[in-house]
Amino acid sequence: MAPRLAALPSPAAPAPSQEWWRDAVVYQVYLRSFADSNGDGIGDIAGLRSRLPYLVWLGVDALWINPHYPSGGADGGYDIVDYRAVDPDYGDLADLEALVADANQLGLKVILDVVPNHTSDQHPWFQQALADPSSPEANRYHFAEASEEPPNNWQSLFGGPAWSRTPDGRWYLHLFAPEQPDLNWRDPAVADDFDQTLRFWLDRGVSGFRVDVAYGLIKDDQLRDNPGAYSPTLFGHGPEQAMTWNQPEVHDVWRRWRAICDEYPGTMLVGEVCLSDLDQVALYSRPDELHQSFSFRLIKSGWDAAAFADGVQTALDAFATVGAPVSWVLGNHDKDRQVSRFGGGTLGTARARAATLLMLALPGSPYLYAGDELALPQAVVPDEAKLDPIFHRSGGARAGRDGCRVPMPWNEAPGVGFSPDGAAAPWLPIPDDWSQHAVSRQTRDGGSTLTLYRRALALRAAHPALGSGRATVSTSGDVLTVRCAGDDETVTCVLNMGADTALVPNPGTVLLASTTHVKNAHGTVALPADTAVWLLEG
Repeated sequence: MAPRLAALPSPAAPAPSQEWWRDAVVYQVYLRSFADSNGDGIGDIAGLRSRLPYLVWLGVDALWINPHYPSGGADGGYDIVDYRAVDPDYGDLADLEALVADANQLGLKVILDVVPNHTSDQHPWFQQALADPSSPEANRYHFAEASEEPPNNWQSLFGGPAWSRTPDGRWYLHLFAPEQPDLNWRDPAVADDFDQTLRFWLDRGVSGFRVDVAYGLIKDDQLRDNPGAYSPTLFGHGPEQAMTWNQPEVHDVWRRWRAICDEYPGTMLVGEVCLSDLDQVALYSRPDELHQSFSFRLIKSGWDAAAFADGVQTALDAFATVGAPVSWVLGNHDKDRQVSRFGGGTLGTARARAATLLMLALPGSPYLYAGDELALPQAVVPDEAKLDPIFHRSGGARAGRDGCRVPMPWNEAPGVGFSPDGAAAPWLPIPDDWSQHAVSRQTRDGGSTLTLYRRALALRAAHPALGSGRATVSTSGDVLTVRCAGDDETVTCVLNMGADTALVPNPGTVLLASTTHVKNAHGTVALPADTAVWLLEG
């Protein structure tokens, strides 16, 4: 049953739009960690299907599901064995078809993850390439002849060289884990096969795809050395990795995929494009390419008004040049939870709540990561329980991403309702104190982060200036202001990122604040530190 809260605004139902993605609120589900229906300790499709009413109650428009395909298990599902099937851990094809049907009936779009840069080393193509170096399948990957040294200086994003040896001494390319050999997109057979994959899922009613590593499919055709080395501290990939990322030919792939989506009205593509130059990121969302490409500036910015303002304005400017909406991100399955990034505890929670109000006010499409609406912190996962290849390939020097992938707490009972009673241990250990974050507890608390998210999403739907307005960005010291002008009204989001209370002019009504401590009197709002407010003019 959906949780109950006080009545919220009921926006007029908008006319159906084939461009729903331009301002949709998308909820990202890490399938393995969302809801376990059968007690094996692993989240699954049936569990997600049972929780669809929660997503409707929360007020989101679409859900993006992390990979559900049969996998080699080396990288959280991103090493795929079969792109047109369902991993038995999660169910079967009928389960996924039923999920899509239920979601669509409830008014939710479903976006699947697709991983075109690499396969699993257990994929039939790679197995045949290992068995027969002269096979057509061998040309679908990047192999180099046996030699003492790797073919070039390319580095894996997970640590160490990007080349490993086959049993017969050849080298093969993997920009991620060795179990994830990179595909050779210069071979037409690769593109032809992915055309079939897109149509397979589109024919089953999905509304789009999130494209993994969308900037990386094409490599330098001469395999020349990069002029610089990969560093995990980089803001985004840039000229120092000119031979591995952002090759001009990659845009031809997205034109081909866009043409397929155009055959299925109302479907979309959103790309993971981790480049340092947002003008380059925006080029992936030209009118004949991907519909969206993520802007990661806010997820990588510290708690600083100037940095946030630059992240917002730079993204708005870049994507305006191609006529695409901005896809905003504050959290996902690859980054530490924002509560922890912003300082942890009460401080981090306050800042995460405030940042969420900013993101939900901005024009474009916000992507929410499951659990952020509960103010989940980055979980501490014991080293012996960690599964992330980043942790293992770095020899423990990098903590890895397991801490943001720990299962969702649904209630306050033992096991926090992730699995049914008597279930196997969850695939990642759930912290002992996570019942305090449970959905059931937060629905009873009018001041909880879950309540804040639900109210914010309802107000966003009721006030088109939020999410669809024309934004004007300004700063005054530690105070960031974004004025969102719609056709009939204007809503301003003010975020105080300083240490002291700020006095802010109030031109009308306080719609919502990230804390109950905001004081409103005589046309002025006293805005505490680490707080955001929405102000309706007039």
